[in-house]
Parts: sequence; structure tokens; C-alpha cells
Amino acid sequence: MADYFTCPNCGAEVPLKSLACPECGSDRNTGWSDDTIYDGLDLPEEEDTPNLQTSTSLFQNRYFISIVAIISLIIFLLMYLL
Repeated sequence: MADYFTCPNCGAEVPLKSLACPECGSDRNTGWSDDTIYDGLDLPEEEDTPNLQTSTSLFQNRYFISIVAIISLIIFLLMYLL
């Protein structure tokens, strides 16, 4: 069994009986509690994660493209006939 553990705050090797991390100074109250075990992982916050809902832009909508194509065809025919 190892005589040390990894500091959850900075990742340094900390002796098992140590009261604080020799590298960053975190202790049970600041960096070793269950609430802060994942603080050093740089996980994205909820507001940082991309929205999984897909939204279509105006030009990706088939209905819009169809309308634009029909209007363009009508304008081309009117200009050709006149």
C-alpha cells in the first residue's frame, strides 16, 4: 500500500499522515473534503456545457429555401418576358 495520496487540489504526492499538502497548502477543510474532491479536474460548469437542443438556421429550413427558389424563378421569368 502506498505511503502517500494525491492531493485533489494540485495533484502533488502528500504523505498519509500529513496535515496539509506540501505544494499548495490545502488541508481537510479546504481541499481534501468530499465536496472538493473534483475541484482540480477543470470539469465544465453547467452553464459552460453546450446546449444539446438543435436549432435550425433560417437557411437550413426547407420551407424557406423552397419559397426563395419559387420567388427567384418568378422574378427570372418576369424579367425574361418583359
